[in-house]
Amino acid sequence: MTIELPNSAGIGFKPKHLADLLLQKSEVSWLEVHPENYMGDGGLPHQDLLAVSEAFPLSMHGVGMSLGSADGVNDEHLERLAKLVDAYQPARVSEHLAWSHWNQVFLNDLLPMPYTRESLNLVAENLGRVQDRLKRTILVENPSLYLSFRGDEFSEAEFLNELCKTTGCGLLFDVNNLYVSANNTGFDAQQYLKELNIKNIAEVHLAGHSIESLPNESKLLIDDHGSPVRQEVWSLYQSLVFNLGEMPPTLIEWDTDTPDFEQMDLEAGLANQYAANALSNKILKESAA
Repeated sequence: MTIELPNSAGIGFKPKHLADLLLQKSEVSWLEVHPENYMGDGGLPHQDLLAVSEAFPLSMHGVGMSLGSADGVNDEHLERLAKLVDAYQPARVSEHLAWSHWNQVFLNDLLPMPYTRESLNLVAENLGRVQDRLKRTILVENPSLYLSFRGDEFSEAEFLNELCKTTGCGLLFDVNNLYVSANNTGFDAQQYLKELNIKNIAEVHLAGHSIESLPNESKLLIDDHGSPVRQEVWSLYQSLVFNLGEMPPTLIEWDTDTPDFEQMDLEAGLANQYAANALSNKILKESAA
């Protein structure tokens, strides 16, 4: 039986929240895990993962596949991921639109890539290998950007549209990343949403970000996943839900200074409420038309 992610809020799984997740009713209806944390054999991590997988639908969100690498996908990493996916059968598997290794050097970061035809073909080839091995389509996440490339041939929205069309993949759309990128590189977030084929979105991420003041008095937004979702991101999320006409599976990411479960549950509840409000506004607008 195929398990789907519910159209409601989930959170990234942290072992410190295990007891609360299993023992109390909450706003949280699904969980996301980073598969790289479970690529070892057995032990407590797998005990925890088995426990939550029996109680909640899972999404596996990779951070190490390096879909944008000119060296291609690492075979060992792909095989470990395939083994994990076969064992736990998550509802969704996703990866970042980024690169993190070259010439056998592995970097602990998700690095940006130019939006060119050459990059598109490269990512499509690597993505095709992953989907063929996993025997399923996966989702690709839009990055948070701190610079843009002079040689770009596509906007990011155009690039993602073409990637989905070429490979059949879906989108894990990070609304916080959109807000961060728009502010850091100077494009209009609402116009981006108009360009993007939002029908490709199968999952959404929300997170907090920090703001740094630069010597030239401008502001740099840092996607640090270390605070509550900001109001500007909630507003952008509501625009997306309004245009989609339904709440997509929506994850609260909080990976640094992760709070107690009560705070995570509160953020999940806010996601459910903001989505419900956006859909109510859509119904009212359509009724008045």
